[in-house]
Amino acid sequence: MKLATTVTAALIAFAILIGGVGQAIVEALFGGGDTEPTPEAFADIPPDYLALYQKAAHVCPGLNWPILAAIGKVESDHGRSRLPGIRSGENGYGAGGPMQFLQPTFDSVITRHDLPPGGASPPSRYNPHDAIYAAAHNLCDNGVRRGDLHAALFAYNHADWYVTDVLAQAAKYSQPTPNGSVACRTVQPTDQPAGAQLGSERALVAVAFACAQLGKPYVWGGNGNPGFDCSGLTHAAYAAAGIQLPRTAQTQYNAGPLLPLGTPLLPGDLVFFGTSDRIHHVGIALGGTLMVHAPTFGKPVQVTDLREFKDYAGAARPDALVGV
Repeated sequence: MKLATTVTAALIAFAILIGGVGQAIVEALFGGGDTEPTPEAFADIPPDYLALYQKAAHVCPGLNWPILAAIGKVESDHGRSRLPGIRSGENGYGAGGPMQFLQPTFDSVITRHDLPPGGASPPSRYNPHDAIYAAAHNLCDNGVRRGDLHAALFAYNHADWYVTDVLAQAAKYSQPTPNGSVACRTVQPTDQPAGAQLGSERALVAVAFACAQLGKPYVWGGNGNPGFDCSGLTHAAYAAAGIQLPRTAQTQYNAGPLLPLGTPLLPGDLVFFGTSDRIHHVGIALGGTLMVHAPTFGKPVQVTDLREFKDYAGAARPDALVGV
């Protein structure tokens, strides 16, 4: 009965807190839809953590990445907190790491679930990769798999205020996926055909940023407020991923590194149009022949088949600049 009371109280408090956010976000956070990161999410969450939250959520059907991100924020400010137990040792309750696991709980999770490559060996609650994937499995086991997010959060930390704070923070990080962005939503690890390749984590963060801008107006020289031009979008998307590109389409082409002709495009690759010494347009590949881009005056940021352009000049993979 105590748990039921806690869940009801948390739901009421959450509804009050997010009153103006909208039903779409409520449905998405509770497993009924998709969300893109808000500008606040891109500004507050380190790119490597954002990529981990987005990827780890896919181990549990019904778990939306903003829930993991909100836990990471509340528990450790995405690993940036200087409090005891974040990077080493434990806090006064015995918790450690960026997702604040008790060691027995972490050990139990990794005994039940194999964590994907990319973390520590053996897995460590202090390693962000291991901690975030373990948190996703823990939430799944404790309620998300059966559609009870509230129970999962209460099991993570037995406090009414904690459930409310996590849900409120998740709402701040979430915005509904815009209409017409089906192609953007398909750029997810679990949605790819068997054997398909994905871009690097930084590239996927850039894609997520660009997709979150769908519908924004084209503005010559625009950097996002209120809209973008083509290279302003690609520049801002990779800045969100921690990679600084030159500002114009031509200088981004010159920076490369250019891919050999015929190389299959991965999500996050830059695609250029024009000639090598006169590049007039750039977009971000979604894989296959689709790209997200800021087209021209009167046309908002949108997804387009790059074959509509007759002067494709090549592609570049910016994450190769930093060796990822």
